[in-house]
Amino acid sequence: MAGRRKRQGYDGVVLAAPAGMAYERFSTKTAHWWIAGALRNSLKAAGLTPGDVDGFSVTSFSLGPDSAVGLTQHLGLTPRWLDHIPMGGAAGLVGLRRAARAVQAGDADVVACVAGDANHVDSFRRSLSGFSRFAQDASYPYGAGGPNSCFALLTDHYMTAHGAQREDFGRICVSQRDNALRNPNALMKTPLTMEQYMNARMISDPIALFDCVMPCAGSEAFLVMREEDAQAQGIPFARLTGAIERHNAFPEDPIQDRGGWAMDVDELYQMAGTRPEQIDLLQTYDDYPVICVMQIEDLGFCGKGEGPEFLRAHDLTIKGDFPHNTSGGQLSGGQPGAAGGFIGIVEAIRQVTGQAGPTQVAGAKQAMVSGFGMINYDRGLCTGAAILTGEGA
Repeated sequence: MAGRRKRQGYDGVVLAAPAGMAYERFSTKTAHWWIAGALRNSLKAAGLTPGDVDGFSVTSFSLGPDSAVGLTQHLGLTPRWLDHIPMGGAAGLVGLRRAARAVQAGDADVVACVAGDANHVDSFRRSLSGFSRFAQDASYPYGAGGPNSCFALLTDHYMTAHGAQREDFGRICVSQRDNALRNPNALMKTPLTMEQYMNARMISDPIALFDCVMPCAGSEAFLVMREEDAQAQGIPFARLTGAIERHNAFPEDPIQDRGGWAMDVDELYQMAGTRPEQIDLLQTYDDYPVICVMQIEDLGFCGKGEGPEFLRAHDLTIKGDFPHNTSGGQLSGGQPGAAGGFIGIVEAIRQVTGQAGPTQVAGAKQAMVSGFGMINYDRGLCTGAAILTGEGA
């Protein structure tokens, strides 16, 4: 075959109207209700109506038996472009890329990207039992305890291979809690010390309590459109300067030590015309701290295995020298099901447009956001990343 064709950039495509719904630990409301609320808030922020939306992208774990097309009737939408993306924590980035290409091609003018989930008692555990055929046949018959046991395996491998200590992961959790205290919608409202982190009860060795996210109900949304249309409507926007996705990367690795970001990161920076040291803040998918470290390495902020030392050398809080997951992320803000993969995108849009309020990073002009999803016992299959730039950058 001929060499791979160079990826086209995303000139003229912008993200706007970041919005969500305040999370609830448990909710009797359906995913439909949560998704509708986030969409309403996003359209209100942009000064648009449902009739202005001609593209619709949805992700949810608990939307069944409906899908995106069923929601069009619930929500009164008549899109000419439609997508439903079942890729968990990578769905936001995958949906963003597809929506951006649809806008570039003229298949849609305004695409609403929305994610949301309910959280009834034990609802996520029931959904995980049908997560994949691999989970049904190879994991659950042996009594595997869901993601905690899977990520314990990944964490133990990383610690053994690269000399990481629990304190290194604690730096992520403690910093994100500090960030979450500035976010009025975060579920976690009390400070977290390193001592508390280290003394927390073990969940699945070496995963302890504060390494785990808090499942909740919630939703997030944003719009994808042409820059000229956003300007005409007076809508603040973030330019999409680069984006990548990869699935089932490095299948030869016995257990995941690298993600798909490592395969395409050079092209991401080339597309965006920037370098790691020019990124003002990073939003990683943070279902567990080890995956944050993996993303920091694979996205080029340090070399493979250098993550622990990188964490020791940097301040990850909003006022630090390496702001990371500035909303508190999922570890301290809460994990609203599939909407967890949208948190970083929504926060990054707010940051580079100066709309982040109490979590605002001073002078933020360029943000990177990354996603990770579909864990299959020994690895996550889906990865993505994007670089967003503010209007004045």
